[in-house]
Amino acid sequence: MSYFKKIAVFASGSGTNTLNLVNYFEHHDRIKIEVIFVNRPNAGVVYKMKDVNMPVFLFNKEMFYENSSVTDELKSRHIDYIVLAGFLWLVPKNIIELYNDRIINIHPALLPFYGGKGMYGNKVHETVISNKENISGISIHLVNEEYDKGKILFQATCPVFENDTAESLAKRIHQLEYLHYPKVIEAWILSF
Repeated sequence: MSYFKKIAVFASGSGTNTLNLVNYFEHHDRIKIEVIFVNRPNAGVVYKMKDVNMPVFLFNKEMFYENSSVTDELKSRHIDYIVLAGFLWLVPKNIIELYNDRIINIHPALLPFYGGKGMYGNKVHETVISNKENISGISIHLVNEEYDKGKILFQATCPVFENDTAESLAKRIHQLEYLHYPKVIEAWILSF
């Protein structure tokens, strides 16, 4: 029997990136998404995962920051890597240490700019537009103890047009995310 490298995806939002990852790795011969960790019980990702029969582990701040519920669940499922997909909480030190250099995130802008606490979703795109940038993009990076400060593994760009809104720019950013995130995760995991 072949050994799968097991991923836990952490998500907080609508779940479009998570669903894209689940579909990408569904028939992979070496990598398997084992479970989705969700910190908002009514998040869209919960319903999307029910539709594809993917297990969901719901948790709250106490379970994440104050006790070992989340790490116990990760260990019991023999998780090898953590992938963040629209997950907005800062990962605590105990999980960073347990998964040193094995936690990856995607950010909807070109880091080191437009990152940090509070910089997510349309807030990022609105700031990029208001600063009159002519390019934006995605950054895929390792996770450390600070928001968006881990080593950058990959970036891709797209134009920002004069008449862009946060929503129109977000559509181009999402296309970059769907195209590149699964492939970068795959290459990163297979490099170990």
